[in-house]
Amino acid sequence: MTATPEFDTLTVGEVVADTSVHLTRDALVRYAGASGDFNPIHYRDDVAASVGLPGVLAHGMLTMGLAVQPVIDWLGDPGRMVDYGVRFTRPVVVDPADGATVTVVAKVGQLDGEARTARIDLTASSNDATVLGRAQVRVSLA
Repeated sequence: MTATPEFDTLTVGEVVADTSVHLTRDALVRYAGASGDFNPIHYRDDVAASVGLPGVLAHGMLTMGLAVQPVIDWLGDPGRMVDYGVRFTRPVVVDPADGATVTVVAKVGQLDGEARTARIDLTASSNDATVLGRAQVRVSLA
């Protein structure tokens, strides 16, 4: 188990996680089964094209979950996550052969000494484009 980060050692701008996750169409099907979201834009090219999409898309909630996981790993305790929010800015298109890679960088954006919380700012990107906007996690290190 990872040791809980200490509030007093953090600095604004510090990178606390930097990782990449490769998604495949198989992963989308497994996520659909787990979430119950069987919208065919997540597994059928013909349906995605018929509604004007550039291809099969990863589920937004899957992308959101992948983005926060490195912070949870860094914290060592998911119960320390106080708040999490994102804006979906671009979809993650998952190629049938090559899949897609989502890269996540998590940096300390703000520290609150009184509450002993940190705001962690996430940058999630795929194909050199940011896919989540205003992705922020507030964590308690009290």
